[in-house]
Amino acid sequence: MQVNETLSEGLKREFQIIVPSSDVEAEVEGRLLELSKTVKMKGFRPGKVPLSIIRRQYRPSVLGEVLERTIQKSSQKAIEERELRPALQPKIEITDYSDGSDLEYKMDMEILPEIEIGNLSEVSLTRPVAEVDDEKVNDGIQRIADADKKFTKVEEARAAEVGDALLIDFQGTIEGVELEGTSAEDFEIELGSGSFIPGFEDQLIGVKAGAHLLVNVDFPKDYPQQEAAGKPAVFEVDVKELRVREDVTIDDEMAARQGFDNLAALSDKVRERLKAQFDEASKARLKRSLLDLLAERYAFDVPTGMIEQEFETIWAQVKKDLEQAELTFEDATGQSEEEAEEEYRQIAERRVRLGLLLSEVGRQNEITIERDDLLNAALESARGFSNPQQVLEFYRSNPNALERFRAPVFEDKVVAFLTELADVADNVVDVEELFRDPDEEEAIAKEDTAKEKKAATKKKTAAKTAAKPAAKKKAASKKSDDDKSDDDKSGDDKKPAKKKSAAKPTTKPKAKSAKSGAKSAKSAAKAAKDE
Repeated sequence: MQVNETLSEGLKREFQIIVPSSDVEAEVEGRLLELSKTVKMKGFRPGKVPLSIIRRQYRPSVLGEVLERTIQKSSQKAIEERELRPALQPKIEITDYSDGSDLEYKMDMEILPEIEIGNLSEVSLTRPVAEVDDEKVNDGIQRIADADKKFTKVEEARAAEVGDALLIDFQGTIEGVELEGTSAEDFEIELGSGSFIPGFEDQLIGVKAGAHLLVNVDFPKDYPQQEAAGKPAVFEVDVKELRVREDVTIDDEMAARQGFDNLAALSDKVRERLKAQFDEASKARLKRSLLDLLAERYAFDVPTGMIEQEFETIWAQVKKDLEQAELTFEDATGQSEEEAEEEYRQIAERRVRLGLLLSEVGRQNEITIERDDLLNAALESARGFSNPQQVLEFYRSNPNALERFRAPVFEDKVVAFLTELADVADNVVDVEELFRDPDEEEAIAKEDTAKEKKAATKKKTAAKTAAKPAAKKKAASKKSDDDKSDDDKSGDDKKPAKKKSAAKPTTKPKAKSAKSGAKSAKSAAKAAKDE
């Protein structure tokens, strides 16, 4: 076998490989001889079919198999001899071959970059943390109490207000056609809860028991039922009862209704769940800070093929989300499609670079993934399902499905390894800041910097002006009408400020989306109730 390197440019490699015809022919004849021992053919005993007949009948198919196997073995040998690490599957192109001649083919590939890791213990990070105080625990308990609310019938004939509940029957239609899931009887709806289609509850404010009315609404564009998404609907509503909320006393009895021995036990559980949520948020923020730092610190060539693969995955999801929402790039992002594509391509490159870096750190430090690691990840994932045990059993009995957790588990292990090495300082923040999206913080920081620069410029200009002679200031103030006109024209030529971009599509890779402290307390309270 002859191997000639025809290209070595950055991470790109190209080889011309020639396999002698004698090697190919020997492989073909060996395979035909094996067939002759087992093939069954009418008129011949098993194993007694003449090789000439075997050759005539089976050579074309055997030759195809041999060529494929020869290319696979020879290309792998060329890679191993040169200790190359292909980034993706090499591209093979047969450049010259006819039966009986040498096999010549071209092998194109990109190799993984050599990454100098350096001293990782020099990394300094700040971890935002929030304390779980009594006020937050009490807020969580209050939300449990709010969820425990009961409504009783109002006997007086008064109009419904926000905070009241109505017992209703309703039937919805779209273009006169009834749609499954748009009708119900004896349905209790709380006005102001936002639990129904936008605009539905608003039209029930002010009605009285016994009322019959038509409610006109538009289904949201992202409504799960495609038949209804984005379409106008009419609901025929019968109001049967007006109900008012009963106050719920927060005491041992309320806690018992949630499955706890007493109020103290409920408080402990809420505190525990809040702490777990805060710790998880701190961990996520620390991870984001680490990845941002690594992205800034390490610059190396990244295989273009890997970037393209990652981009195509991201881009396909972005376009799918926009199509489902019936939005354009301009509507969703304030950007043209070309601008958005460039931004997401940069995101893809960052992802690939960080992935390669973390992979190299893991390889050099012999970080491995055990089956128990995958099962623990599967268990965590299963908690979000109604029957987590069934989901876990599925993963236990399907090794291929379990493998989907390998990459994220490996990443978390490497990140944990790096944060252990790093100098990490805790910074106590409020809950809102803890759950704030880092991208939002970055935008705020940029805005503050711009304001500071503007203020500094103003201050400098004011000082400069104050230092000028009074006569000069007076003269400067006496502009002619022609000068003013020129200034006005100049002002007309100024381009309008670029509009602030709307929120990016949710597929944009970033840290965990921000959640308010109230929402965190609410989910913790719910979790406590569920347990």
